[in-house]
Amino acid sequence: MRTYGCQMNVHDSERLSGLLEDAGYKRAAEDSTPDVVVFNTCAVRENADNRLYGNLGHLRPVKDSHPGMQIAVGGCLAQKDRGEIVRRAPWVDVVFGTHNIGSLPALLERSRVQREAQVEIQESLETFPSTLPTRRESVYAAWVSISVGCNNTCTFCIVPSLRGKEKDRRPGDILAEIRALVAEGAIEVTLLGQNVNAYGSEFGDRQAFSKLLRACGEIEGLERVRFTSPHPRDFTDDVIAAMAETPNVMPQLHMPLQSGSSRVLKAMRRSYRQERFLGIVEKVRAAMPEAAITTDIIVGFPGETEEDFEETLKVVREARFAQAFTFQYSKRPGTPAATMEGQLPKEVVQERYERLVELQDAISWEENRRLVGRDVEVLVAEGEGRKDGERRRLSGRAPDNRLVHFAVDGEAVPRPGDLVTVGVTYAAPHHLVADAGVRAVRRTRAGDAWEARNAAPQSGSGVLLGMPKVGVPDPLPAATGGCSAL
Repeated sequence: MRTYGCQMNVHDSERLSGLLEDAGYKRAAEDSTPDVVVFNTCAVRENADNRLYGNLGHLRPVKDSHPGMQIAVGGCLAQKDRGEIVRRAPWVDVVFGTHNIGSLPALLERSRVQREAQVEIQESLETFPSTLPTRRESVYAAWVSISVGCNNTCTFCIVPSLRGKEKDRRPGDILAEIRALVAEGAIEVTLLGQNVNAYGSEFGDRQAFSKLLRACGEIEGLERVRFTSPHPRDFTDDVIAAMAETPNVMPQLHMPLQSGSSRVLKAMRRSYRQERFLGIVEKVRAAMPEAAITTDIIVGFPGETEEDFEETLKVVREARFAQAFTFQYSKRPGTPAATMEGQLPKEVVQERYERLVELQDAISWEENRRLVGRDVEVLVAEGEGRKDGERRRLSGRAPDNRLVHFAVDGEAVPRPGDLVTVGVTYAAPHHLVADAGVRAVRRTRAGDAWEARNAAPQSGSGVLLGMPKVGVPDPLPAATGGCSAL
């Protein structure tokens, strides 16, 4: 399974894996050539097409030498390109869209029997994805979709046309899923939505999201609640109060800025201005002084002047984001911004982008250095630190979602899902290091669940599901931000 894009796509891939395993497929071993390869695609960035077709090209000789292999392409790019994928890559067996991920097993079987490509794209949601089987990648932390789709019309964004209008789940269904996850060992959940804090718009409750956060606070055994990505338009005072007053809602906020220029925000059709955004930041900091605020920023939107860009730098300086996911504007066919006048030269966008990254890295480093000498509680994660093995470290996330690498000493090595208290000894722009040893370990039900899953025998029989390594480019960076991260 190869996933591109946001957390919504990551969670959809968990469902696709669950569907296939429910249908009798087995996860492919690391060193084997799988029988089924699934690409869950993103259409947000301009080079999404190149990444997909490049990977498909690398897979063609692998498929030619492995009779019976099937390749499926789903997600936002499949919803957009439809039959174009099979035209450009006729060795693809199945193309499915964002609204019918539940059809994948049947489409694979139909393609196998009929020996021809199956392209099935639905224009509206067949069934809310949460009803589908899910193979969750983590037993201690879980994604929970509370809505799908988007009612906004940002001029740079293609997502609403691919994901459709917002559809909200009933609060009781969401809470029931969270309780079930906690019963299975999860102690952290992240609530997902294209504009997660617009939740409730479909059934007419403007305070539904803050009520949901407070209800999560009443679930016994749920220790950490996060959400992504909220829209500043819907970030109301009741949400800030719910965050501050609900102990298990983490002191972390990822809220896309996109531009600091009110003129550019208007051209983007974003329904807030600089003052509104900074006002939210000020209120969040007043209610939660230690909250880490992160954001998304687009550089080089059509018509952006040097003065506009300076306004973005001004907001970055004032907001002092813990981190910013920065992007050079990417023209997407079918969006209003793609045909706007004032498309900027690449060299101008690149130069501004580098200045923004330099400023934000300096701020991130300053903010992280403030934590040196402090104790933080870290939820131990699996696979967060690429060099942990050689440095005898484990990694995890602090309550504010900062990544912490910590030294492991002694015999009682904490498990993923356990909580440890460590003292921060060093700060880098994008992570913290705690090399003074673990001060306390709290073994949790989540750690027990992780241990039980890894102790279970792994069957090597059945159809293999995965991504062959032969001729495949290096993995993409981890997904960041939500669908607002454009």
